[in-house]
Amino acid sequence: MKKKLILAIIIIIILIIAVYAIFNKKGDIYSVNIISKESKIYSKNDIDNAIDETLNYFKENFEGCSLLELEYIGDEENNGYTDWARRNNKEQVIVFVSSFNVDSSGGEHGALNPNSKYEGWKWILVKNENEYWKCVDCGQG
Repeated sequence: MKKKLILAIIIIIILIIAVYAIFNKKGDIYSVNIISKESKIYSKNDIDNAIDETLNYFKENFEGCSLLELEYIGDEENNGYTDWARRNNKEQVIVFVSSFNVDSSGGEHGALNPNSKYEGWKWILVKNENEYWKCVDCGQG
């Protein structure tokens, strides 16, 4: 009797985990290689906070994808994106470039090419002083 109860509990736990895994798919950020780059515009803390926001955005919006690399594009190239701050009524912009794999599902809603690798995918984040970074656009570019 005791063995049957333990077996039933184990089966229920396995079912709960399986249901959670099926219905709570997220983008995989756990193996990402974050490439550090110095900045004269942003502090390490600013860059780290922008990285965190990018990782959270990827995790929540890129189901079926695995983020491989993420890198700040550098101050010189970043200066070419200042119009994004103005467009969004913000003072600051930071841009990252990444690569990621897409599984056989084609990512969330099948919008990406199944079983493929995307490189050069940019992430544009904006904010005002004393605000959190917000991802306002991303894509090939």
